[in-house]
Amino acid sequence: MAHSTKKIRLSPVCQAIGLAFFIAGSAAAQTVPDNTAQLPLVVITERSPLPTAAVTGLGEAPLARTPISATVINAKQIEASGARRLADLLKFDASSSDAYNAVGYWDYATMRGYVLDNKFNYRREGLPINAETFIPLDNKERVELLKGTSGMQAGTSAPGGLIQYIVKRPTDAPLRSVRLEATSSGGALASVDLGGRFGDAKEFGYRLNASGEKLNSATRDSDGSARMLALALEWRINRDTLLQVEGEYSKRSQPSVPGLSLTGTTLPAPDAKLNINSQPWSLPVVLQGFTGTVKLEQALNTDWRWSVQAGTQRLKSEDRAAFPFGCSTGADYVADRYCANGDFDLYDFRSENEHRNTDAAQLQVRGRVATGSVQHQLGASWLSSRIRDRFERNAYNWVGNGNVSKLQTVLPDPSLTGESTQRSEQSTELSVFDAIQWTPQWGTWLGLRHSRLQRDSVRTDGSAPTAYTQSLTTPWAALSYQLTPQRMLYASWGKGVESQVVPNRAQFTNAGQALAPVTSRQSEFGIKAQDHALNWQLAYFSIVRPATNLDACNRLGITPCLGAYDGTDEHRGIEASAQWRGGAWSLAGGATLLHARREGSLVEPETNGKSPTNVPDRILRAQAEYRVAALPGVAVQLNASYEGSRAVLPDASVTLPAWTRLDALLRYDSSVRGTATTWTLGVDNLLDRRYFKESPYQFGHVYLFPGAPRQMRISVQASL
Repeated sequence: MAHSTKKIRLSPVCQAIGLAFFIAGSAAAQTVPDNTAQLPLVVITERSPLPTAAVTGLGEAPLARTPISATVINAKQIEASGARRLADLLKFDASSSDAYNAVGYWDYATMRGYVLDNKFNYRREGLPINAETFIPLDNKERVELLKGTSGMQAGTSAPGGLIQYIVKRPTDAPLRSVRLEATSSGGALASVDLGGRFGDAKEFGYRLNASGEKLNSATRDSDGSARMLALALEWRINRDTLLQVEGEYSKRSQPSVPGLSLTGTTLPAPDAKLNINSQPWSLPVVLQGFTGTVKLEQALNTDWRWSVQAGTQRLKSEDRAAFPFGCSTGADYVADRYCANGDFDLYDFRSENEHRNTDAAQLQVRGRVATGSVQHQLGASWLSSRIRDRFERNAYNWVGNGNVSKLQTVLPDPSLTGESTQRSEQSTELSVFDAIQWTPQWGTWLGLRHSRLQRDSVRTDGSAPTAYTQSLTTPWAALSYQLTPQRMLYASWGKGVESQVVPNRAQFTNAGQALAPVTSRQSEFGIKAQDHALNWQLAYFSIVRPATNLDACNRLGITPCLGAYDGTDEHRGIEASAQWRGGAWSLAGGATLLHARREGSLVEPETNGKSPTNVPDRILRAQAEYRVAALPGVAVQLNASYEGSRAVLPDASVTLPAWTRLDALLRYDSSVRGTATTWTLGVDNLLDRRYFKESPYQFGHVYLFPGAPRQMRISVQASL
């Protein structure tokens, strides 16, 4: 009888996890049961006293001494601000703003005027993730914002920057923290944060985060719920070997709130309570998923270490809404806004059982080398990732008309009449960097990433298949000069790259074909200072990104259209930020002045010299805290955000006015029967301003999102 052998092929994640546990087991078997397990980890726990950000891709170099602009938002800031999502954190960075942040939906962000790609511009624990979901903050130690072209750090990505989430890890001291919060709109939150170590030498550590939330926003018919459970484990196998395993599960269910739109050529009154998605048959958007990583880190000696890491993300979404789009009740159909009298067309949109899966594995090695008096910090990494997006047929059916001043009930039509697109991607990336210190003053920084992509797509009915392979290389270089031990001048230059394919529609004469890589270029010049009480940075940047005619051909109905490049998007600006602490005062803030313009378009020449839509010309952020000496434990905080005017339409014929928002916070730190307790009273939008906070122009339509009205929240956090 013949025997057949079936060859089993493991994914990069499975291979990396297997390798990690094999090496961990070997290291554990070789561990001698003495006191070495109680010694501090070599290199692994070595930390600079200055803030660092792993998202820079430059190892453990402090931010104050790296030629890169980045912002780090820590857990204390997240908790104190009452932030529940990424959109709530943008007020801490003057280079970032909203890009389509609706109640009940996932977040979009812009950095330096460019919209970040949710598929490629987000990282978690150093590995790529898909941000087309709800990402909880309860178990995040910090959120890192890298500003500017990210070709060295991420391969293919939009040129604005990167956002990375770092999870909370086990604590050396026992941690028992409980937090309760309630809001004036009827929302409520309960969360726990537990951490500590156990074992004969405290070699095992854990961190458990759990939360449950009742979601009640000021917008009508948008109540929902959210829950999250996260666990991080750590094993100090010996003084040189560390194994970390963590994972989080979250689920958020809430009706989405579609953006409003122009009524003819005018801006309607901002109404934060209006929800057009309030039909009796409206269903919530449900976003759930599991994300986890395993990492083995090994110190070879005091100068070198390597790590192997694997991660997986499993997302499931139910995307549903009564969705307004355009207007057909006037003399002519209006596709990108409502009619002048406030009429709109209403569609029954349903895309259920969406699955987005991402797997990644990474091998890194980093160390230091001295060649004479020259010091090198070296790093190299190999990253393999796989993306599988799987959808079913969807519904997008016209069900009637409505008006913003008087919503009316219409009948649903959930017929699955539309085809979705299945997407697959496999990528392999190799990167190296060398930070060279020539003298105590002069340094150079060199980085290079090479990416090989294989992307495929096909509609759910098997039609319109596309497939292509590309190889992309993105260099980066910088020069730094240390004026004093606390002040540094720098200049940097780098490339970013994006991969685009012409939509597979009959409108395009080259439908389904991949365009040459979209290569953006950035130059940046800056100065940084890190003193005892005052830290500040000033930078000038210039980003030039080739633009395509794909959106314009679709929006303007140009047929036939040859998909191609069509001019450039050029963003130039000045960024400044500072933090100061003295006595009872703590001050922080930043400002960005941005000159963003569309240039060289032949398809839409009327947009040349105009600012892109939804890009404010200036952003100011400021935070102040005063600790009241006469009342020990009492502190008052004030946060201010200002965003300048922005274009609503591509030709900039309509603009959104500038706006200012103030948030206030009163905090009282006390001890109740030996338990450290923090009481917080916060007021968001203190002056109850009515304004539109953003005006994204997406999918050929104008959207207007009102700022949330004034809301109070009170919370108590007890740490046992």
